[in-house]
Amino acid sequence: MHVVLAGGGTAGHIEPALALADALRRHDPTVGITALGTERGLETRLVPERGYELGLIPAVPLPRKPTPELITVPGRLRGTIKATEEIIERTKADCVVGFGGYVALPGYLAAKRQRVPIVVHEANARPGLANRIGARYTRFVAVSTPDSKMRHARYLGIPLRRNIAMLNRAAVRAEARAAFGLDANLPTLLVSGGSQGARRLNEVIASAVPVLQRSGVQVLHAVGPKNELPQLDTMPGMPPYVPLAYVDRMDLAYAAADMMLCRAGAMTVAELSAVGLPAAYVPLPIGNGEQRLNAQPVVKAGGGLLIDDAELTPEWVRENVLPVLTDSGRLHAMSTAAAEFGRRDADDLLVGMVHEAIAARRG
Repeated sequence: MHVVLAGGGTAGHIEPALALADALRRHDPTVGITALGTERGLETRLVPERGYELGLIPAVPLPRKPTPELITVPGRLRGTIKATEEIIERTKADCVVGFGGYVALPGYLAAKRQRVPIVVHEANARPGLANRIGARYTRFVAVSTPDSKMRHARYLGIPLRRNIAMLNRAAVRAEARAAFGLDANLPTLLVSGGSQGARRLNEVIASAVPVLQRSGVQVLHAVGPKNELPQLDTMPGMPPYVPLAYVDRMDLAYAAADMMLCRAGAMTVAELSAVGLPAAYVPLPIGNGEQRLNAQPVVKAGGGLLIDDAELTPEWVRENVLPVLTDSGRLHAMSTAAAEFGRRDADDLLVGMVHEAIAARRG
């Protein structure tokens, strides 16, 4: 069996694709896997690092909304579709699994022309253009939210890295806190704006840290590799404040934390829910509003808080985040609610859908 994965561009598309690739290999070590990508995407680094073949195709950016530019897409896509067809033919692909983004649409169109089964995975609550089109060509559509309106949608969740999906936070907490130089027993807030950081979150938390420390809370802060590390004067004997440019072991960061302040990307929401870590979600204020929609279900379930970017202030952190961190009963309740909403087995469920799609075509 050979599977082509179409999920290049951003980590939000690539990581679920690679998690599926790992799961496919667990189920069948002989399976062939090729990931589609472009020369400018993160996949040029991430896919080879994980040991999978990368098939490069020309990049054709898609408009996020219907615009006059949309009319030019078919013409610009011709060469990309042809290149994708060549990869499908060369690998004798049995299925194309798309995760949205630049490479998904040519993947779907090439698979349709080659009569190869298609599986669509949509991570966001509000689907993108590529996946909306791809869902027209298949009844095998996996989604990350239970109330998705996509055609043929089945709620599977988002495939996660195994070290996240299988994380037992309580069992690893002491090791994780020691690894970051944190106190073993103090309430801990993890702050991160994603792999690149978020200046807004950084500025707010830098102002809020003294209040948190005086209340007995320590902070682990991933500021992002392009942002300057905050220079804060900490009084001797106060709880630790640990700023880092980048955290490459998010499993340990999640294990060290009791709560997180973060954006609301689909992968972040899925990972925190899976490991049962409550969060204060601050949706990115640009785009089509999908980050707020990503966070709403887990917040509604009681597993987090939600605050608009413009309303996030040090005072809001003091009045809303601090009371949770200093109330063990409330922390436990929110953690339980987040975990009940989370899905740890989405990778295996998606493997099952891939096999189902292949069997349906062969049958």
